[in-house]
Amino acid sequence: MRRLLEWTVLVPVLAIVALALTWGGDPGAVLVGVVAVLLAGSVLAAVHHAEVVAHRVGEPFGSLVLAVAVTVIEVGLIVTLMISGGSESATLARDTVFAALMIATTGIVGLSLLVGARRYGVAMFNAEGSGAALATVTTLATLSLVLPTFTTSEPGPEFSPGQLTFAALASLTLYATFVTTQTVRHRDFFLPVAQEGVPGRDEHADEHATPPTNRATLTSLGLLLVALVAVVGLAKVESPAIEEAVAAAGFPPSFVGVVIAMLVLLPETLAAVRAARRGRLQTSLNLAYGSSIASIGLTIPTIALASVWLEGPLVLGLGPVQMVLLGLTVVVSVLTVVPGRATRLQGGVHLVLLAAFVFLAINP
Repeated sequence: MRRLLEWTVLVPVLAIVALALTWGGDPGAVLVGVVAVLLAGSVLAAVHHAEVVAHRVGEPFGSLVLAVAVTVIEVGLIVTLMISGGSESATLARDTVFAALMIATTGIVGLSLLVGARRYGVAMFNAEGSGAALATVTTLATLSLVLPTFTTSEPGPEFSPGQLTFAALASLTLYATFVTTQTVRHRDFFLPVAQEGVPGRDEHADEHATPPTNRATLTSLGLLLVALVAVVGLAKVESPAIEEAVAAAGFPPSFVGVVIAMLVLLPETLAAVRAARRGRLQTSLNLAYGSSIASIGLTIPTIALASVWLEGPLVLGLGPVQMVLLGLTVVVSVLTVVPGRATRLQGGVHLVLLAAFVFLAINP
């Protein structure tokens, strides 16, 4: 009975009830506010249950579960908003995926480095695993977001149907290869390394906590699915309010993608910061780069499939300013990852890049 009264159980259930009551209707301002609260709560509940499942299966599987859960939320939000937005949402997938990429590789990484280095002086991580993840992110971003700007088969920054099919298959192949490398063949590359200055048992007490039982794990898995359905459905209900709020603030329509990315990555950011505070920076980087890989590797194929019935063009190619930011982020990330250790300076550099991205998203 006590378990049933926990917020992580109540919020997904209430969200499903709210979804049933508001689906297909025109909710007023108060109801929109309630839906927004339930939407945010469902995201947090989904990630909580993903972490329970992750604790059961262990690292690096835990980071993978969390990244996939967050990406499912992101894909659901993109597709629902594209369906409701029609041709006006042609750039939504590109804007959201690029925003998620920048927030993860500059925001989550930068904040984790800053927190870890501030507490331990120098933050330690596995350069082999992080470097492999960064290489995968760079390749996926170039194939899916940069090349469409330069191809000539279609007018504008778009792929032809054949090119889009190739990009989708390449994304899936790279994602599957990375997951196999992370969880099977070279799992040790993605495990946390010894952190200098970690006091000992108090910092790592949670690592030795008793894993949840099979029953608790299956319950969390079921609630995770419920929360994901609630998030996708409530996003459809909330989408007009999100677009109106962005327009009322005077921001460009593309900022909707930034809002979506911020929403779905906030819980993952909190999880990464917690890991960095415990001296497990590799887990933080697994979350950041893993979510970037999943974001592109799963979103692009899904959008490619959805484009069969979605009306209007699908613009994936980045603009000049976005490509400059992406290129600078890759260079800085390589210089950060290669040594396998970082100070507060590297964290600050990444966070300044995030600030530049957000500022230019508002003032392009």
